[in-house]
Amino acid sequence: MAKATRAAFGATLVKLVDEGLDIMAVDADLAGSTTTAKLGAAYPDRLVDVGIAEQNMIGVAAGLSLTGRTVFTGSFAVFGAGRCYEQIRNTVCDSGLNVKVCPTHAGITVGADGATHQMLEDIALMRALPGMRVLVPADFASAAAAIRLAAETPGPFYIRLGREPLPEIYEEGFACTESCARVLREGGDLSIMACGVEVAQALGAAEVLESEGISAEVVDIMSVKPLDEKTVLASAAKCGRVLTVEEHSIYGGMGSAVSELLSQEHPVVVSRVGMTTFGQSGDATELLAHFGLDAAGIVDRAHQLLDR
Repeated sequence: MAKATRAAFGATLVKLVDEGLDIMAVDADLAGSTTTAKLGAAYPDRLVDVGIAEQNMIGVAAGLSLTGRTVFTGSFAVFGAGRCYEQIRNTVCDSGLNVKVCPTHAGITVGADGATHQMLEDIALMRALPGMRVLVPADFASAAAAIRLAAETPGPFYIRLGREPLPEIYEEGFACTESCARVLREGGDLSIMACGVEVAQALGAAEVLESEGISAEVVDIMSVKPLDEKTVLASAAKCGRVLTVEEHSIYGGMGSAVSELLSQEHPVVVSRVGMTTFGQSGDATELLAHFGLDAAGIVDRAHQLLDR
C-alpha cells in the first residue's frame, strides 16, 4: 500500500520510545504535517513545539542533545534545512551533536505549494557539511529504517522525507546500514541510480526499456553520504553507462556525489536527471512529468545516453 515517507517519522519515533530509547522531537508548528504529533500524543513530554521558529528549533534540539538525549527535528525541508542552515552548520555539525534533522515536504512533489516550498537544494547543502550523514529513503519501510539507523547511531543525520504517498518497494522491517545502496533490478546496458521519490519512477522506466530490448539496472542510492562506493563502482563497471535520477537540483546532489566518485575511481559516461530551475505550482504527478522526472522522462534520457 502506498504511504508517504513522512508517515514513517512519528510512527517510528513512538516505536523507538516504546523500546526504551531516550528520544525527543522538536517541531516548528508543523507537527501534524510532519507527523511528530504522533509522538506528542503517545508521549506528551517527548515533543517540544517551538512555534514558527526553525532557527530556535535547532538551538533547542542542540541543547536537549547535550543532556544525553537523541533529538529529532521536524518542519518542512525548505525551512527545516534552508532557513536554519547556519544553526545546523555551526551549532550541530561543528560540535558533532546527536541531532537528527528530518524535514518533510522536500522536492517538487510538495505540489501546489509552489516554488517557495519546493526544496531542491537541501541534499547539496547537507552533504557539504562535515560529519553530516544524508539519507533519502524511497518508501515508508526504508524511511522507518533510516530513522531507526539515525536513532541508533551517534552524531548528526539528515533524512529527507516527502509529502506524497509512494509505492511500496521494501518489506516492513527492512533494515539498512549506514552507507547502503541496493541493486533493485539487475541489468547490463545502463545503470539507473536513483534516490527518494525517483526510485519508483526508475523501476517503471526500466520496465519500459525492457519492452524495447534494453536491459537497465536500477540502484537505490538511499545513502547519499556516505556513498556505498563498492555498489556504485560495481554497477558502473558492469553497465558502462550511468544515469542518475533525483528530485533535486542536479548541482550538488546525489548525481554529483556519484559523478565525483566515478571521475576518480572508474570514469564512465554519466548523465544526470534532476532539476535545473525552480519548480512550479501544480499536481505532484503532473510536475514530475513536466520536468522529465517521471518514468517516461527517464526513458527519454536513457535513450539519449545510449546514443552517445
